[in-house]
Amino acid sequence: MIIMNGMAQRTIKTEIEIAAPPAVVWEVLTDFSAYAAWNPFITHIEGACKVGNTIDVRAGDMKFSPKVLVFEPQKEFRWIGKFLFKGLFDGEHSFRIIDHHDGTVTFKHEEHFSGLLVGLFAKKLKNETLVGFEQMNHKLKEVAEKQVMTIQHIVGHPVETPH
Repeated sequence: MIIMNGMAQRTIKTEIEIAAPPAVVWEVLTDFSAYAAWNPFITHIEGACKVGNTIDVRAGDMKFSPKVLVFEPQKEFRWIGKFLFKGLFDGEHSFRIIDHHDGTVTFKHEEHFSGLLVGLFAKKLKNETLVGFEQMNHKLKEVAEKQVMTIQHIVGHPVETPH
């Protein structure tokens, strides 16, 4: 744990390689209506994902309404949320898609936590939240790669990434 300006901070960083182009990964990631069917960590997102808007998110037994900071198709989706008020327990959550320009991507799933209560939740963040991120990443990979295989079967050749 890091202490800055009297506030505890902790960052969770995960990533996974996905054999799918950015468009497919983005489509799965932002099809919020399908989250309950495949996403074991974030089961619900509702609202217009535009910079500055507030969305409703459910992850496990937690419900919160973060503000969208970045919504750049096929690249990044990031929000910031808080518990009760700013500075108590804040989290800046991000999903980034790094295009390898070969039909594959690196999916980076991270969150930076800060606030007075971060120390109290350190064990839960390490044990439960990190595991939830990794489970989500693996299911995203599974769903995206299955979509690519389905598309390849239909069109009869590999899916190409536009440059």
